[in-house]
Amino acid sequence: MSEKTADLQINLRPMTLADLDQVESLDRASFPTPWPKEAFLFELKENRPSVCWVAELKSQGSEPMIVGSVVIWLVVDEAHIGTLAVRPGYRQQGIAQRLLAAALFECVQRGAEKALLEVRASNQPAQELYRKFGFAAVGLRRGYYQDTHEDAVLMTLEPMRKQVLIPLMDY
Repeated sequence: MSEKTADLQINLRPMTLADLDQVESLDRASFPTPWPKEAFLFELKENRPSVCWVAELKSQGSEPMIVGSVVIWLVVDEAHIGTLAVRPGYRQQGIAQRLLAAALFECVQRGAEKALLEVRASNQPAQELYRKFGFAAVGLRRGYYQDTHEDAVLMTLEPMRKQVLIPLMDY
């Protein structure tokens, strides 16, 4: 699925092994404690219920660049968002919204009825994004993040519906 954001040609697609170096680099640029490359490798090769997607920037005359990634774990009928990142410099352009919508849409197609996630209490932009999807804050996990001991806000979305996700993919 291709989308155009301003002058950017963004392609949303499942993550592949060939993406790992760029996904690891994106994660390092996005988080104080990034996932190691081996974690993404595990999700792609070993954890079959995982839903792993990327947002790829295509520009004329240069190699495609991964500017966003998401990993969601499917556990029975629940989609747990493990990580969602957009490369600095490409944020606030609708990439995270479309990427998350596409990945959650796949989760619904694979039987997920609800979703949950933890988000840093200080990360207001991310919380606003999740509220667009209908996520609601339902709890607080004190000291959740080991790197800073920051609290995490627990957010859930129930039920998930395709008709809510489709417009979010077309931002």
